[in-house]
Amino acid sequence: MTDNNKTNLKEISLKRKIITSIAILLFGVFMGAGSKALDESGLNELPLIMQKLDITNFLGRFAIWIFIGACISIYSSSVKRAALNVFLFFIGMVSSYYIYSAFVAGFFPLNYALVWFGITFVSPLMGAVCHRAKGEGKTSIGISGLIIGAILSQTVLFFQGIRVTHLTEVIVLIATLFILKRKPKEFAAEIGLSIPVALLIQLVLPYWG
Repeated sequence: MTDNNKTNLKEISLKRKIITSIAILLFGVFMGAGSKALDESGLNELPLIMQKLDITNFLGRFAIWIFIGACISIYSSSVKRAALNVFLFFIGMVSSYYIYSAFVAGFFPLNYALVWFGITFVSPLMGAVCHRAKGEGKTSIGISGLIIGAILSQTVLFFQGIRVTHLTEVIVLIATLFILKRKPKEFAAEIGLSIPVALLIQLVLPYWG
């Protein structure tokens, strides 16, 4: 391969990375503004299936955003790209949500905003860590267990009679198990770790449901 061809390939790769990151940022903006717009529209104005799934409240909870962030991180091409892309998604999502809330809906919930901006601030670190979830070895299995445990904590309430929270969270949990599927022994290890992680999260943090 000539030097010119190598240079062209590098330029194409760089352009592709830039386009991907911009697309992720715009996806975050769309999801943030869209979820707030759905919230403002009123449940009865939505299609029946969205009403049945209670989609507006679903987008106000954590499970779907953990799942999206994990997917962006896992499928990024490197640790640095994972950190950047996850941050771009959350800065786009959180900013557009609260800009819409303040300037369109006329309401700015400061306490919730501080929580989400805090999550955005640490999202590059979470993205970098989660990127290793699809790798091999004990570390990757452990990270997978942490991700599953975080979503499990939003799906099953262990200290309230062991009950399922919402159908939508069950769907997200199943999707998470699918993207993090492994050989049977490794999968069992993931699940075994995810349960105490979920219990710990529910002990430390209140469930927003």
